Amino acid sequence: MTVFHSTAAFVVLLGVLVFVHEFGHFLVAKRLGIRVLKFSLGFGPRVWGWRRGETEYLISAVPLGGYVKLFGEDPDEPLAAGEEARSFSARPVSHRIATVVAGPVMNVVLAVVVFALLSLFGTPVLQPVVGQVSPGMPAEAAGLVQGDRIVAIDGEPVASWDDMAERIAGSGGRDLVITVERQGTRFDLRVKPVFRESRNLLGETIQKPMIGIAPSGEVSVERNPVWMAPWIGIRETARWTAVTAEVLVKMVVGRVSPRTLGGPIAIAKMAGETAQAGAQSFLFLMAVLSVNLAVLNLLPIPILDGGHLLFFGIEAVRGRPVSLRHREVAQQVGLAILLALMAFVMYNDLARILSG
Repeated sequence: MTVFHSTAAFVVLLGVLVFVHEFGHFLVAKRLGIRVLKFSLGFGPRVWGWRRGETEYLISAVPLGGYVKLFGEDPDEPLAAGEEARSFSARPVSHRIATVVAGPVMNVVLAVVVFALLSLFGTPVLQPVVGQVSPGMPAEAAGLVQGDRIVAIDGEPVASWDDMAERIAGSGGRDLVITVERQGTRFDLRVKPVFRESRNLLGETIQKPMIGIAPSGEVSVERNPVWMAPWIGIRETARWTAVTAEVLVKMVVGRVSPRTLGGPIAIAKMAGETAQAGAQSFLFLMAVLSVNLAVLNLLPIPILDGGHLLFFGIEAVRGRPVSLRHREVAQQVGLAILLALMAFVMYNDLARILSG
């Protein structure tokens, strides 16, 4: 995969995510009668654009985000007589909250739709077939060999490699009776897992029971009925939302290293690799990143959607807006945080490249 193809895949990926997010703000603002001055994909100088009605639509030079500019966003901006009806800041708090939250909500909707669509192609399921047995581990001592299919653990059928691995990891190290199929014959083996160091989905180092086997790589495709697609989309979106939130919490308390964060370079690399792997892999990455974008945008950091929602929440409780001075200071702090975070993830990306 060339740099050009990775860059193109990155621009397409980010373009879709940003368009969907900003379209959420745009759509709700228009529905509520708020004047939308600009809709831009990208930041910085205008590359191309056109005007339709009262809104200017732009493609801007820096493809790392986008924005929707609303009329009257500054509550202290003087308005001419009759303009209040179309002004964002003059609208009820509920309207402003709906407009801001619509961006992250649209990213969640995109994730649900993409996960549902992917379910219609079928779900690849890694089969519980042994590909490698580690020397000196319990599986070797029990007599497991390459090519064995594990069909049950303690009498309970095994549906996939992940199913089998979860049962072994949840065994607490107790003896397990593993039913094996070998050359058409089934028999039981008794295996006692041992605890070994591993890393979980969040990158944490943990101790978990293992028996010392690796998968053969045999995969089957599990077809899902069409009526299940919406439910699968919602389920997978909820699962990845929980994972994203858990990573953020554990990063704050120090249980997950911030060095696991990736920036534009890492995302471009993943975009290129998944695009090369096929449409399903690319769409899966898009859905996961859409969830990440929704969650991150709801963080209560000024400049992000969550920061605006925090101000609106305070206004709803107090009955008056946060002062301009306080908002300006908060915006400056929020900008500093985002710039520092961007510099940090770029450093992580470059460190990975140089060390690799």
